[in-house]
Amino acid sequence: MATAAPPPTGAGTGTGSPLQPTTEAFVETQRSAEFGELRRAHRSFAFPLTVAFIAWYLLYVLLSNYAGGLMGTSVYGNINVALVLGVAQFATTFLIAWVYARHAAERLDPKAEAIKSRMEADA
Repeated sequence: MATAAPPPTGAGTGTGSPLQPTTEAFVETQRSAEFGELRRAHRSFAFPLTVAFIAWYLLYVLLSNYAGGLMGTSVYGNINVALVLGVAQFATTFLIAWVYARHAAERLDPKAEAIKSRMEADA
């Protein structure tokens, strides 16, 4: 039983598959300034946002463990601070996903598409 698909064949074999870039082309692209800029654009957005979200989550956990009086404070009726912050965790998760999707669509995807198009044209 095979677990991996065979490599695609070239366009000259009659199968209609496009030629694939060589390993050297991938390595060259990885070392290019254009790819470095794409990597920096991703990292400069994703890493700080990840650290901020983890810090926010850990704050919630620490407050839940060590500040029971604060977390039990009633905000409105049976709704307390812990519930509000817990729901805010979910809202923050969706907000971060939405912001990242916008960032990727506006800044990362065009750069990645340009790199991909150039590599396919050179193959």
